[in-house]
Amino acid sequence: MGIMLFTLLQADTFEETVQAVPVPQEMSYSLIDMAEKGGWIMIILLILSIIAIYIFGKKLVQINRASKVDKNFLDDIRDYIHDGKIKSAITLCGKYDNPAARMVEKGLERNGRPLSDIQSAMENTGNLEVARLEKGLPALASIAGGAPMIGFLGTVMGMIRAFFNMANAGNNIDITLLSGGIYEAMVTTVGGLFVGILAYFAYNYLTSRINDVVVGLDNATIAFMDVLNEPETESTAKSEE
Repeated sequence: MGIMLFTLLQADTFEETVQAVPVPQEMSYSLIDMAEKGGWIMIILLILSIIAIYIFGKKLVQINRASKVDKNFLDDIRDYIHDGKIKSAITLCGKYDNPAARMVEKGLERNGRPLSDIQSAMENTGNLEVARLEKGLPALASIAGGAPMIGFLGTVMGMIRAFFNMANAGNNIDITLLSGGIYEAMVTTVGGLFVGILAYFAYNYLTSRINDVVVGLDNATIAFMDVLNEPETESTAKSEE
C-alpha cells in the first residue's frame, strides 16, 4: 500500500514538473516583417529597387520599338531610289519611329555627296541612337553594384548596435541581445543582395538587346550603301555596251 502511494506521489510530481516547463512557441515571420527589422537602410534599398524597375521597363520598351523594322522597308527605299524619288523615300523614313529609319533618312538627305560622307553621316546618326538607348544603363549598373554594399553597411551597423547593447548589459548578458541584433542586421544584407542581383541581370539583358540593335543598324547601313551603288553599276554597264 505504501509503495502504491509513493508511486502516485511521484507521478503527480512528474506531471507538475512537465506542466511547469515552458513550451517553446513557434515563431513565424513574413517578408514585410523582415523588411521592417532592417530599418531605414531597407527604405533606401526599396527606392533603388523602384528606380531599377523603372529604368528596366523604360529601356525595354525603347529597345523593343527600336528592334521592330519592317522587312519591306529597305526594298521600298531601293525602289524609290531607282526611280529617283528621293523625297518620297525620305517621307517613308519619317513614317517609322526606329533608329534604322532615321539613319537611312540621314543618308538620303546626304544623297549626291561622296559615299564616304554618306556613310559617315549614317554612322554618326547610328551612334547617337545607340547612345540614346544606353542612357540610364550606367545608373542600373550602379544599383547592381551599390545595393549589396548598402545592405552590408546596414549589417555592420546592426552588428555594432548588437555588441553595444551587450556591452551596456554588463553581467546581465542575454543571448537574445546578440541573436536579435544579428537577425536584424542580416536582413539588410539579404535585401541588398536581392536588389543587386535583379539589377545585375536586368543590366546584362538590356545590354545584350542593345547589341542586337547595333548589329541590325550595321546591316541596314551596309544594305543602304549597296543600294546607292546599284544605280552606278547599272549605268556603268550600259555605258560599256
